[in-house]
Amino acid sequence: MTVRWQPSSTHEALCGAGAGKPAPASGAIRAWLWCVASLVFAMVLVGGATRLTESGLSIVEWKPVTGAVPPLGEADWQAEFAKYKTIPQYERLNRGMSLDEFKTIYWWEWGHRLLGRLIGVAFLLPFLWFAWRRSFDRRTGFALAGIFALGAVQGAAGWWMVASGLTERVSVSQYRLAFHLTLACMIYVALVWTADRTLLASATQAARRMAPRRLRWSACAVLALAIVQIYLGALVAGLRAGLIFSTWPLIDGSLIPRTADLFFAHPLWRNFFENTLTVQFDHRMVAYGLCALALIHALDARRHGRDKRLATGAGFVAVAALAQAGIGIMTLIRSVPIELALLHQAVALVVLTAATLHAARTAGRSAGSAGGTPAVRDRLISTRSSL
Repeated sequence: MTVRWQPSSTHEALCGAGAGKPAPASGAIRAWLWCVASLVFAMVLVGGATRLTESGLSIVEWKPVTGAVPPLGEADWQAEFAKYKTIPQYERLNRGMSLDEFKTIYWWEWGHRLLGRLIGVAFLLPFLWFAWRRSFDRRTGFALAGIFALGAVQGAAGWWMVASGLTERVSVSQYRLAFHLTLACMIYVALVWTADRTLLASATQAARRMAPRRLRWSACAVLALAIVQIYLGALVAGLRAGLIFSTWPLIDGSLIPRTADLFFAHPLWRNFFENTLTVQFDHRMVAYGLCALALIHALDARRHGRDKRLATGAGFVAVAALAQAGIGIMTLIRSVPIELALLHQAVALVVLTAATLHAARTAGRSAGSAGGTPAVRDRLISTRSSL
């Protein structure tokens, strides 16, 4: 008996007849999503700079459309400055600042908001174009619409965060700051994951099929823990905990603080969000756990040995996590200088990017998100028997 295998027409149309290359529409969608993801990356860094320069409360109104136009004359600047003078941050921290000093913090916040508007436009217009051209299937369309909806929620969450610092506080709520940053990172992960899943190269599909279940689970666990660590880092930043406990490896004079100091607030859960010692201790412990898990996963991927790209991806995630931990320690012991703090935030996004790509390529189903049929489902189209 002679059996001949041939790829199904759907898979061949999507991947190309010869080289396993992505279809043109998939390539365009992938490039678009990576561009939007790059803008989100920049948005997170600008947001970090806005927070570190205490600029986030300089614009005290939320005007999603007309707010895109900055003050155009001296009278407009004086009006904006007068609004800022009415909030507690000016009265308690910046009383007596000059108009030029106000302009500096204003431009940071205005740029941050403008970048958010740009991301919305950069996502929505191509999305509508691709949808009109039917360049992706229904499943991918719903996923992309969900990402846009998260972006709209993120814009509202940004104002919700700013509003927390306009009446009684001199800074924004750490709860809202952590939510705002974590949601931005989840949107970024969704963009990177979806962009990678539109690549229908046969080699990538083969690598996905070869990954055993334990590696798929541990790759996703590394990604999930990286997101948790970013959330804890936002709490540390919101509470200025890095300025209060700036020693390493000891914290408050010991490796593990006393229980009475970690859990003195009532109810107990408040310690995990409002106790500066507990919040920073949690951030350190999760960092150690993330580095350990990433190293164990990388060693396991190396022992697996079937696909070098899988081991390389896991190794890069582990190296990035270790580098991030080192930068975090330097930022801490040097009392959080702005340049190191921004580097710490940037490398956190590098870790997140690497972990997302590695998890997508290790745990993703070979069918891909843009439709198509994997090689393992290629049809048997003819059978010839001979006696």
